[in-house]
This record gives sequence, C-alpha cells and structure tokens, in this order.
Amino acid sequence: MEFIKRFFRSFASPSSLHEAGILSMNMRNLDYVIKYNPRKLLPQVDDKLTTKRMAEKANVDVPELLGVVEYQHDIKDLGTLLEEHNSFVIKPAQGSGGKGILVIVGRDGPRYVKASGDTLEFEDINRHVSNILGGLYSLGGKSDVAMIESLIVADPVFNDYSFEGVPDIRMIVFRGFPVMGMLRLATRASDGKANLHQGAVGVGLDIASGKSLRAVQFDLPIDRHPDTGHSFEKLAVPHWDKLLKLTSACYDMTGLGYLGVDIVLDERDGPLILELNARPGLAIQIANNCGIQPRLELIESLPNWTMPINEKVTFSKEHFAM
Repeated sequence: MEFIKRFFRSFASPSSLHEAGILSMNMRNLDYVIKYNPRKLLPQVDDKLTTKRMAEKANVDVPELLGVVEYQHDIKDLGTLLEEHNSFVIKPAQGSGGKGILVIVGRDGPRYVKASGDTLEFEDINRHVSNILGGLYSLGGKSDVAMIESLIVADPVFNDYSFEGVPDIRMIVFRGFPVMGMLRLATRASDGKANLHQGAVGVGLDIASGKSLRAVQFDLPIDRHPDTGHSFEKLAVPHWDKLLKLTSACYDMTGLGYLGVDIVLDERDGPLILELNARPGLAIQIANNCGIQPRLELIESLPNWTMPINEKVTFSKEHFAM
C-alpha cells in the first residue's frame, strides 16, 4: 500500500518517482521504445497477421490460424470456411484495445453462440467481417484484414479467478530478458475482457516462480477477485519456465528490444503468444508494487546481451525474484 501511495504522490514529485524506480511514459518512449525499437521493424507487431506468420516461421507457439479474409469479394467464401468449425475467433489484423474481436464458442443449430450466451445469424458474422475489412476497428480507419483463429480454451487453473473472459499474461521483455510479468483477469466491470482500464484485475507475478505477488483493480490493491470471491494468495501460473522462454524468443524473432508480450494458457497447448506490443503500458509496475527502471538498467549494464535464451531466463529468475 505504501508503494501505491508513493506512486500517486510521484505525479507531483519527479524525485519520488525516480526514487521508487518507476518508469514514466516519457522515459519509456525516449530511453527504450525509440532507442531499442527501430521504426522499420514496428510493422511486424502493429499488424497481427504479420506477427502470426512471423511466429509460425520461427516455430514460436501461437493460436492456430484457420483462415484470412483480405478483400470484400472474399466474404462469399466465409460460409465454407466457417462450416468446418464450431468455435473460433475473428479479429482485425490492425485493431487495438480488443476492438472488433468476435468470440464464437459454439453453435445452436444455424446460429453462432457468443461467449456471453447471445447468438448471431451468419449474416451478423458476415457483416462483422465486412466492417473489419472496411477499417471500422483499425487505427486511422484504414482498410484491414480479418483473421480467423482457433478458440483458446483457458487452462482450468484460472477458473476461480476470472469472469467469463480468457485471462492473459503480459510480460515486459527487454533485449530478450523477461523483466516483469502481470496476469490480467476479466471481471464483470470489464465486461469479461482482460482490460485493466475497464476494470480487469492485474496480478503481479514473481519472475522466479510465476506465483502471485499482489493484485490491483483500478490501480488499488485487492485481496480477492471482485466477482468470484477467491483469494489470490495461492494463485500461480503453470508452465512458467516454458512461458518465460517463449517470451524471450520474441526478441530474436522481431529484433525489437523493448516489447510487451501477451500470452494465453491454453488447456491443451499450454502457453501461446497472443500479441506483441512495441509500446506496452506501465500499469504493470502498480500490479507488481515495484518500479521496472532498475531492472532495465541492470540489463543495460551487462557487457553481453547475446546469450542463449536459457541463460537470459536464468538471469531474470535470479535477479528479479521477489
């Protein structure tokens, strides 16, 4: 709690912010995003389809791509594509903030069942894809591409800690070193989405073990999930070592030095890369009750960054354990 109080006071006191090791937005942009993320490489992560194809080529685990609709005239084949699948996710390749993502969990006769239980006609799906292609959900309203992916079935370890939506893990990776992690859990307030600004819960994670450190909602500490009532005290993310290695591999895959990596845990396939972000937010520091700046500076001070993934993961676990 004391860290949280100091964090908010730091908005009026740069010295307090620096003392707490908090990375500010300006510092993130100037010292890390601009310095370590070459502009020419940004399209790799700004377009989800490009990211996915790059990940598949690099043998980095991602949800299966079932199909792509690139042009309005391709929509005529959508029915044939969806015929083989009872569940799937449709998303815009250049969308942001979860906008335009449609999750179908099953069929009820000819109708498609959403995660909320509501149903849609095929024409509703058709219209949604057309809106994606028209740029309704893309930044700047530019023409977009619709991706159709396999539905992720969340690992049951999270059943007591999330409301409707699929939890995800945000990991900040610097030069291939996992430096700070946070589990994002959907709530009723966030409408079943793992979006902290809408009221999802952020749970800080120990880099050494994947165990929960503390949890926050709307930037304030909480002990239990607001909807399920379950305590976060014994929560731990499984497949932790595999997850760390997967996030570390994203540096070699993209060449981007400062990355936010979003991972989901599928019941069958384990950790999967969901999305990459070259400008990740900073609320992860509040969830961890810890500033990220000292960790970044420690990695910058290393004489050699070109070590194997296993060594980078071991370094992070040894130096950033809580």
